[in-house]
Amino acid sequence: MLQAKARWNIGEADEPAVKTLSQQLGLSPLLSRLLVVRGMTDTTHAAEFLDGGTDHIHDPYLLDGMERAVRRIRQALESGERIRIYGDYDADGVSSTTLMVYLLRQLDCTFDYYIPHRVTEGYGLNTGAMNEAHKQGIGLIITVDTGISAVEEIAHAASLGIDVIVTDHHEPPEVLPEAFALINPKKPGCPYPYKHLAGVGVALKLAQALLGRWPEELLPYAAIGTVADLMPLTEENRMIVKMGLQQMRTTSNSGIKALLAVAGIPLREVTSTHIGFALGPRINASGRLLSADTAVKLLTTEDDREAERLAGELDLLNKERQRIVDEMAKEAFAQVERQRQESGILPRAIVLAQEDWNVGVIGIVASKIVDRYYRPTVILGIDRESGMAKGSARSIAGFDMHKALTHCEDLMDHYGGHYMAAGMTLDSGQLGEFARRLDQLAGEWLQPQDFLPLLQADAECDFSEITLESILDLEKLGPFGTGNPSPRFVFRGVKLSDLRTMGKEQQHLKLSLKGAGETASALEAVAFNKGTLSDWITPNARIDLLGELSVNEWNGVRRPQILMQDLQVTDPQLFDWRGTPKPGRKVADLCERLQRRPQGHDHLPPAVVVFRSWISAELREAAQGCALWYCDLEGHLHPAGGLAGSLPLHEARDIVLYHLPERLEQLHAVAVQAGAAERYYAAWGGAEDKNASQLPDRSQFKLVYGALAGSGEGSGTIPSLTARTRLAPEIVRFILDVFTELGFVEVQGENCRLLPVREKKDLTASLLYRSRMDRSEVEERLLYTTARELLGILSSTAHHTTIMMEGIL
Repeated sequence: MLQAKARWNIGEADEPAVKTLSQQLGLSPLLSRLLVVRGMTDTTHAAEFLDGGTDHIHDPYLLDGMERAVRRIRQALESGERIRIYGDYDADGVSSTTLMVYLLRQLDCTFDYYIPHRVTEGYGLNTGAMNEAHKQGIGLIITVDTGISAVEEIAHAASLGIDVIVTDHHEPPEVLPEAFALINPKKPGCPYPYKHLAGVGVALKLAQALLGRWPEELLPYAAIGTVADLMPLTEENRMIVKMGLQQMRTTSNSGIKALLAVAGIPLREVTSTHIGFALGPRINASGRLLSADTAVKLLTTEDDREAERLAGELDLLNKERQRIVDEMAKEAFAQVERQRQESGILPRAIVLAQEDWNVGVIGIVASKIVDRYYRPTVILGIDRESGMAKGSARSIAGFDMHKALTHCEDLMDHYGGHYMAAGMTLDSGQLGEFARRLDQLAGEWLQPQDFLPLLQADAECDFSEITLESILDLEKLGPFGTGNPSPRFVFRGVKLSDLRTMGKEQQHLKLSLKGAGETASALEAVAFNKGTLSDWITPNARIDLLGELSVNEWNGVRRPQILMQDLQVTDPQLFDWRGTPKPGRKVADLCERLQRRPQGHDHLPPAVVVFRSWISAELREAAQGCALWYCDLEGHLHPAGGLAGSLPLHEARDIVLYHLPERLEQLHAVAVQAGAAERYYAAWGGAEDKNASQLPDRSQFKLVYGALAGSGEGSGTIPSLTARTRLAPEIVRFILDVFTELGFVEVQGENCRLLPVREKKDLTASLLYRSRMDRSEVEERLLYTTARELLGILSSTAHHTTIMMEGIL
């Protein structure tokens, strides 16, 4: 077995509705099924989703404050008043600022733009910037992607005679600023029907109102900000991004073309995925590490050479950003593990802080912590001089981060954000109480299952449905992103024909798969950054996997491919260690690999089962982190060291069968008691040594008995007996085990002594002796079978013995 890292929630489709859509709209069954799963059972609704356009765009004047804002801007245009665009330094803020630049250029007005520096000024409006605007003769400020919480700053601007129009999409606080106009679809009482516009989406609606038409030329910038800010790609947002991508593929914008070129993306093939993973990070890198001005200049320049230079700068900044993130993430992971080690548990909400952490990338690090541990997470950088901590938060389903921060607002100087992401500033002296409160809220709001990621799949699918045509057909559901994810499918019971790792550090996993049935077609599946899973999958495994479909093109050949998000093996697996020269090393390596397993998998140590009463020093050393068990000839299990006292065999997930058993019944007994076993490791250590399975003759038994009787007071050590008899150590130990069973000898560690003999017993009275006589059957069944057959023996004996025991009970 191999546990999935997440819970899988698989959609179910009403098959009659699927058939109706397929017939009436001429769609493939696979596409029809996805539409039904996603709630589009009506043919009209489905057709509108697939082919709809601007008829889904809402009237911008439904936004409360829009009419007042338009009137004020037109007044500024008529009087030649200087206007300042006030933006934010993330990709949404940059694209919002860019959109407004192009809008005001069209309107032929006097304007400039201003974006505060992330480190020296922080997020949002500040009084220093208001003072500078006053000195420079600015009469009107239009904010984009910011301003909804700037109560004091906007009041200060008003005292200087500056009107402020706020366009924002963040959660409104209880007290709103008294701006000249405040446009935010989330504002209490605002009748606008769609509440999930990005900051750039709100700016686009202002442009629509001012121009009196749908501004198609501005849609590429709206698409960039909407995708990069992880807004749901539903309803109006989906139309903005869909139409924006169409415009982008034929754009003449020098900056967009240069940015796509440096990212290696053909202009005509750009998708929402490219925005999210290539354009967005490079635009964000500008504001994270230096100034967002570079990104705005890139997107607003008309000089191709300047665009190429600026795109190169952003690309270098992004690489530097990646390096900084990697270093900070390692430090953050180490902090989490220290917290877990000190308290014995993982916090329900993770709060990490350190001096001089780069506040420009703390949000990315928070996302990495969530990816690994799946806990609401806050990462803060502490300013060494002021002692102030500036943080960024990322959340999980079921935990409203903005609401949680509101419960802690008395601890903070400033905060703002959304359900899943937020930012805050507070004194570092408050961090302990801040962490305590967030952890308490997580305990109150979340159930145990909420701490396991939830992966949504649209449907179960068969390999026969996966063709190039069907994959391309699915693109009609796009663009894909938050709220409208790329379709995901579950494939059950897939045969594994090949498994390998790839990448510079072998960090990626590649599987060659074959569906059920002899004529099923083969398909490749790739899992990025999951190379370590190769250690937990056997060549004979049948796999369930969850993933997205894609087209892999190599040397001009196009093939369907699965991009895996998760996988599981539902049946026990057997790892074939037979023939390993030093199985003790394999045991030690297994312990280390189990400890390194990522969050979402159990961290139980393995159980090592031996079938000999004596255990070598090498094995004891290797198995210090294991539960060591001895199975006697009768099939009874006895703790033999390590962690056996705290880990019962029936709880163990990984079980190493270290020695070849003397009797098949011993193996049966282990299989029955190992009720939770997911993985067996058959080492059969010592089986390669012929002495370990040889049946000594009666003269050798007499030789050992005589040597022991001839020693002082009938006692001695095993090494001394080995030296005196010149027999192999394995032979001597076997003879002593037989004598012990017959009551002739007592063995403690390496020491042994004769016991008084009360009655004569033949060697055949020893079960161990008789078992060794029948050794050939054990070797035939356990040494000379395939791994699949060996697993079948374990599974069938466990099932058969369980039935027998149930019958007896």
